[in-house]
Amino acid sequence: MVDLTDKSQLIIYLKANNLWAKHSLGQNFLISRDVLEKIIQSAELGPNDTVVEVGPGLGALTTELVSRVGKVIAIEKDEKLASILSSVISTDQPEPRDLSKDFSSLDKSSGLPAAEAGRNDTLTVLNSDILTVNIPELIGNQKYKVVANIPYYITSKILRLFLESKNKPDVIVMLVQKEVAERICSMPGDMSVLAISIQYYGDPGIIDIVPKESFFPAPEVDSAILRIRIKKEEERIKVDEKAFFHLVHIGFASKRKTLANNLSAGFHIDKNLAADIIKSIGLNESVRAQELSLDEWSRLLEELGIRN
Repeated sequence: MVDLTDKSQLIIYLKANNLWAKHSLGQNFLISRDVLEKIIQSAELGPNDTVVEVGPGLGALTTELVSRVGKVIAIEKDEKLASILSSVISTDQPEPRDLSKDFSSLDKSSGLPAAEAGRNDTLTVLNSDILTVNIPELIGNQKYKVVANIPYYITSKILRLFLESKNKPDVIVMLVQKEVAERICSMPGDMSVLAISIQYYGDPGIIDIVPKESFFPAPEVDSAILRIRIKKEEERIKVDEKAFFHLVHIGFASKRKTLANNLSAGFHIDKNLAADIIKSIGLNESVRAQELSLDEWSRLLEELGIRN
């Protein structure tokens, strides 16, 4: 069996299969066994788990997942990689069986025709763009985890897809750009819309920093293993979700302006009234959006509702 985390063997494998990393798809293959093990350990996998893997590529992570969990749904946009992944991993599995009953939602109605899905006893490979996948139709009501080395240029979109899904995963473990992981895990004083959006739904943490030399070809920046434990609905702040994020986007509308100025412009209210509302929840009237915690945004939303 080829060790795809060994750079020399990986290069030989790529050449033998007339493959190369596609920059347009953000493909960088992981070549660190230690990082691979840390990703697996961070997901706290068990034999009854269902895992969704995004961008499995050549299958270094997929192989490890298949040996540890009950079901793996690997979603790969690259048609050739999806075909190779399905055939290679299936050779290491018992007699293949029809999983159409287990994954009855994988049909034309969900944009994932069965003919395009490779299957074996544990693994289903879907040749599809993750951003077009209907997660509720794919997963149904079953619990699942997301474990992936994702294309970095669509990190925010992928996270939003899962976090805003009706059936959210229990945990997300992903390799992402180091700077993005740090932004997601920011504390009040350095918050952003991205950080608030992720922390509203889950508790993020950086497991480890991954140097760029851990990939082939090496990207321009270092990466991080990001784990997000998803909050249950009763653990999230009690707000009208749509109104909450509308407020947050208004608050961050202009980074150079104070929160009072942004609220005044966004809600068409007098600046003095905006300042009074901010002071009423115990904040300085010159505070900026990046300084607020989730609870303070919640209190601000409540006070705005009262004043209006």
